[in-house]
Amino acid sequence: MLRLITTYCLLLIFSLPLGAQETARLKNIRVWAAPDNTRVVFDLSGPIRHELKLLSGPYRVVIDLENTAPLARFSYPALRDGHVQEMRHGQHDDFLRIVLDLEQRVKAKSFLLKPNKHYGHRLVVDVTDEQQQQPVIKKRAPATGYRDIVVAVDAGHGGEDPGAIGPHGTYEKTVVLQIARELVKRINKERGMKAALTRTGDYYVPLRKRMELARRQQADLFISIHADAFTNRQVRGSSVYILSSRGASSEHARWLAARENASDLMGGVSLDDKDNQLASVLLDMSQTASEEASIEAAEKVLAGLKEVGKVHKPAVEYAAFAVLKSPDIPSMLIETAFISNPQEEKKLRSSAYQRKLAQAIATGIKRYFQLNPPENTLLAARGTTN
Repeated sequence: MLRLITTYCLLLIFSLPLGAQETARLKNIRVWAAPDNTRVVFDLSGPIRHELKLLSGPYRVVIDLENTAPLARFSYPALRDGHVQEMRHGQHDDFLRIVLDLEQRVKAKSFLLKPNKHYGHRLVVDVTDEQQQQPVIKKRAPATGYRDIVVAVDAGHGGEDPGAIGPHGTYEKTVVLQIARELVKRINKERGMKAALTRTGDYYVPLRKRMELARRQQADLFISIHADAFTNRQVRGSSVYILSSRGASSEHARWLAARENASDLMGGVSLDDKDNQLASVLLDMSQTASEEASIEAAEKVLAGLKEVGKVHKPAVEYAAFAVLKSPDIPSMLIETAFISNPQEEKKLRSSAYQRKLAQAIATGIKRYFQLNPPENTLLAARGTTN
């Protein structure tokens, strides 16, 4: 009798349609709209196969998810400014079809991401302008004939990558964007200086692209704004880092760089177009920018931060931050405070404190360029007339 039951169960299992036991569930959809692209992220219960098609008349992206079904109480996210106008789906026998209705012709690509500490399996679909054009900030020549000094201000993390999360739920990606915006305002108030953000909203920009944007903006200085975190919630204070290809200045600097360099894995970056070595180190490009310029600029900014409050270390630190690996622009990374410290988390949420931090950084930048004005700028002309 037992043998008969076992045989019947085996026959039942093998008679089921292929893949019926491995049906995945579409758990959630998130949408991140950037100026030049819209990212749609599908949270899945497990790995899947999928097919992506671009269709016209009307323009739309069609994604077929094999052996996948949505959760019973499935709903679409609210769509704001972006390339995707509407979403809809249809359930077929062996696949789930998601349709993204578009405003215009686009380019689209998709890739799968494995689980990490924040997310499970994800399918990422990037919808990009067919004629993708990045805004370029020109170093304008005023009536005086001098060009502006350009500072690229990079707010760390964003979109899929929240960065560090404070004990009361504050996201690093949110507060650093607020500080970065304040910093841009203050730099733009200085005659002969101009600042621009690498990201202007809540979306993720890959580490390499942040450097590329600074280069397109013809930046004279690149500053990446962050809010540190550590396992010990008592640790506090600001820090300023520059790139080191010869090792970190401390164990904490080494740990921090490793965490920041993993942002591309959290934010979602396809490694399909990169060789194995590049994929393993996430941006191992040669660094030829002037180390002395980075050090001097970082020292001036650190001095400005000392006027606001406690600093974590009294001197500029060194670590192998991928986002600082621009080959031709002096660069620094600023950890404004420890978001893991409850008191500093509260400060970071304060608009008054954000303004103080921004002013301290802006003061340090101005001091640096007053001593080291680039050629053909107003500050350089003032130096020659003094």
